[in-house]
Amino acid sequence: MATLIADKYEAWKAEANARFDQLKANEEELNRIFAEIYGMVGEVPIEVEDKYVSVARIFDTAEEIPESFKGNKYVRTRRDEIVSLISYAVGCMFGRYSLDKDGLILANQGDTLEDYLAQVPLPVFVPDASNVLPITDAEYFEDDIVGGFVNWVRAAYGAETLEENLRYVADALGGKGSPRQVIRAYFVKEFFADHCKTYKKRPIYWLFESGKKGGFRALVYLHRYQPDLLARLRTDYVHEQQERYRTRIAHLEETEASASGPDRARAAKELKLLREQLAETAAFEEKVHHLADQMIEIDLDDGVKVNYAKFQDVLAKIK
Repeated sequence: MATLIADKYEAWKAEANARFDQLKANEEELNRIFAEIYGMVGEVPIEVEDKYVSVARIFDTAEEIPESFKGNKYVRTRRDEIVSLISYAVGCMFGRYSLDKDGLILANQGDTLEDYLAQVPLPVFVPDASNVLPITDAEYFEDDIVGGFVNWVRAAYGAETLEENLRYVADALGGKGSPRQVIRAYFVKEFFADHCKTYKKRPIYWLFESGKKGGFRALVYLHRYQPDLLARLRTDYVHEQQERYRTRIAHLEETEASASGPDRARAAKELKLLREQLAETAAFEEKVHHLADQMIEIDLDDGVKVNYAKFQDVLAKIK
């Protein structure tokens, strides 16, 4: 049955806020009881300040948060909840989570799609088989992270409400353009930083990144890493991205030659960026090639920091 994310959010907000109010009331009742027991009624505070209640309280926007909540690290907004939903969706794309089964699914070293299907034989949503989710500033791959997210929303909430749900997600994130453009911009600019913050600078989804121009970006799931991953990343995705850049550049060169005025200026601007991205991706491809030939093994017991360092030349900096 088709479902609206907006309705789910409102239900969750009501549940979370009721829990907050109940906990605050419980703490104040305990304060009153102890004040009576020790004969200190009127001498010690009974009321608990909002900023000291340690469960989530959700507000639709940051502007709605009262002064009394300032400093409460459990305060959340609608955007925070949507960002958490996106993170969960990415987990489903990698097979860490499933719409069909609670808890962790793939969380052991070297897990594969076959291991997922052994636990969830007929999934509503099938994880990505390659363990590579490209993050591009335009739609270059059918299986990029935005396409995966759209498919996940369709599977989780229904096809009938897909566009309305995407609009709701985009509205919560904020930004300009169509819902898919806003969602793409979030993945390009903010997802990895949010992920690193959630996992306290020990990310389990690693961002392979060519550089500041964003020539190539792709997420992989640490627990599904295999020694041949970089070879597949290089041949199936980096090379494909380079070819798409060349095709787009050739098209724009023809446009630039025949256009005039603003059209020519726009083509020239895009050409400049694409040429820079292609050059950056070529340098990145050489680094990936060098590492791919080594068939590097990792050990999850060594921790994220040690394993991440093995690929630091081709991974995004953790900030």
